[in-house]
Amino acid sequence: MPGYRHASDLPKLIPVFPLDGALLLPGGELPLQIFEPRYLNMVDDVMAGDRVIGMIQTRMGGDRVRPALAHVGCAGRITSYNETSDGRYLITLTGVCRFEAGEELPLRTPYRQLRVSYDRFEDDLARDAEATASEDLRARFADGLKRYLNRRELDIDWDTAKTAPLDALVNSLSMGLPLDPAEKQALLEAQTLAQRFESLTVLLEIAAMDDGDDDGHALQ
Repeated sequence: MPGYRHASDLPKLIPVFPLDGALLLPGGELPLQIFEPRYLNMVDDVMAGDRVIGMIQTRMGGDRVRPALAHVGCAGRITSYNETSDGRYLITLTGVCRFEAGEELPLRTPYRQLRVSYDRFEDDLARDAEATASEDLRARFADGLKRYLNRRELDIDWDTAKTAPLDALVNSLSMGLPLDPAEKQALLEAQTLAQRFESLTVLLEIAAMDDGDDDGHALQ
């Protein structure tokens, strides 16, 4: 990855890929299959430049073809690229920094482009410090997660979950769990990892509220 150390190192005008339910967080990896002509065009253009694309969800307003965009998204850089024999692109975006969506530029490209600001989320670029959480919150989180997974007949590697760094665990689950778009957006907009961890814990507890399974797994 290029040395993005400050918000000023990132492009202020970026193409965006509106996709509800797809969450990209700083440091996370999001695989995408690109097949629509306008987004094939977008990938061609960014591969010839800085490889940065903004992932963003939609909100109420606009129309079906051009829906209103959420106020916050996440910029990612293409770190893996393959082209299939039938013309699709298989790419991986690695999250760099969240942004606040600003003016949409009336350009001639078939895809949408926004002027964005990273200032509010510049701490995303400094991910050196290891995050911690109280044992009580970790226990609540583990219990809520197990109930959530049991209800949906899903599973994770609990041994890996117990030893994973908190940021990797929280962000990978936030991105990967089948939460609804509004919940994904709330997790994206949580200012700090600690706030995201608490929000994710509450979402899991709410989803599992009627579950009778009390067999929790504490993450030590």
